[in-house]
Amino acid sequence: MAELDKEFLTTLVCPEFHAPLVQVGEWLYSTDPATRRRYPIRDGIPVMLIDEAETVDQEDWNRILSEAKRA
Repeated sequence: MAELDKEFLTTLVCPEFHAPLVQVGEWLYSTDPATRRRYPIRDGIPVMLIDEAETVDQEDWNRILSEAKRA
């Protein structure tokens, strides 16, 4: 999976709470700690539909965001 263009990624936000997103693999993770949503990237296209989002448990979300900050 190729990384999304960094400039493009800065324009994307969580459609529900407008939090910035970070890409980890084939997912975009919301940086909002209250919702912890992730959105899939399919065939290089972010799927920014709330119905397609998943909620990540707190421990996994903390780990993923911590790793994303180090990258």
